[in-house]
Amino acid sequence: MPDFSGVLSYVGRRQRLASALLRPFLRFSPLLYHFWYYHNYVQGTTQWMGVSTQKSVSDMWNYQEIIFNLKPSLIVEFGTCRGGSALFFAGLMRQMGHPFRVFSADVSSSLITPVASADKNIELMTASSTDVSVTSRIKSLRKEFPGPIFAILDSDHSKAHVLNEMLSLRDVLQAGDYLVVEDANVNGHPVLLGHGPGPYEAMTEYFKRFPDDYRRDAEREKKFGFTFATKGYLIRR
Repeated sequence: MPDFSGVLSYVGRRQRLASALLRPFLRFSPLLYHFWYYHNYVQGTTQWMGVSTQKSVSDMWNYQEIIFNLKPSLIVEFGTCRGGSALFFAGLMRQMGHPFRVFSADVSSSLITPVASADKNIELMTASSTDVSVTSRIKSLRKEFPGPIFAILDSDHSKAHVLNEMLSLRDVLQAGDYLVVEDANVNGHPVLLGHGPGPYEAMTEYFKRFPDDYRRDAEREKKFGFTFATKGYLIRR
């Protein structure tokens, strides 16, 4: 039988050399991919079962892993748009097989697709996410569907609005509940430098006021190399 040990040794040395040469560039690969993904508006062409979701697919995969482990009874979504992500969450929860509700609030219902409106497990509310009626309804649903909450903020991305969303949930979320603050990547974190203070700055302000409310799930955030929710994977203490 031919002896390939010399060839294999040569190939191994070449691979190690290539790896060593590429290592400095690989450090920047996630950042470059983030810029490419965001500025080519891949999120705007992403669909769930034919309905627009406008999210990073790696974030959505993270969400399904979190939801499977958390086993929430209530999913709260601020920002419905066309309803693709609400359908995504409802589909995941049905696979898990226990009673649940997806509650999604938006200032407008004009873009919501009929398939999202017709889903019996999705409750839609046309109101600002910071309105007291939204907070009141979440509290009622928590009683109706006891258990953990998975909440996601994806509506108005201004600092003031996101901060008010977080404040409105302060007395709603309990220890172990999960909160994702989406689009914290804007305003230079690292994309869309000219956006102005947004979700990232809202979290910074919130943590100044209430430093012990949440712990950051850094491992989850870094799992796929980049996220639209920069520093925004949060677990309620």
